[in-house]
Amino acid sequence: MKILFVCLGNICRSAAAEAVMKSILAERGVLDKFFVDSAGILSVHQGEKADPRMRSVAATRGYEVTSISRPVSYDDFDKFDWIIGMDDNNIEALLDKAITKEQKEKVLRMADFSSDPNVTYVPDPYYGGLKGFDNVIDILEDTCEGIYRRLCLHNK
Repeated sequence: MKILFVCLGNICRSAAAEAVMKSILAERGVLDKFFVDSAGILSVHQGEKADPRMRSVAATRGYEVTSISRPVSYDDFDKFDWIIGMDDNNIEALLDKAITKEQKEKVLRMADFSSDPNVTYVPDPYYGGLKGFDNVIDILEDTCEGIYRRLCLHNK
């Protein structure tokens, strides 16, 4: 199973989602059965490490955010089983990039995996304070657990 997390620049939300998801899979001893990656809609941060604030906040929770920013490519739609966007703008941009019906069906909304019905998207913490980064990690921990639960049901 191959999962791609996508946000705007691939330096905050999607990079952290990749780290959280890998941690959950590793804790359950199934990381080797998955390929998890992240990318951004834009290429403005291509080649950069994740935002230092996100790396710092994630580290306080035990997550190591190691991804290097890259933009979504057309090949990703064939390579990945699920392409998960953090907000509606990401979803719209992904659907615009997808060419076939099958590719469009791979595009999923991160909030749809939340156990909290009030979570409708993962907010971008880039222009806010550290509380925003903490909030994103809270949401990602919940939604990545939701992804894991869905995968368990999907593979029964």
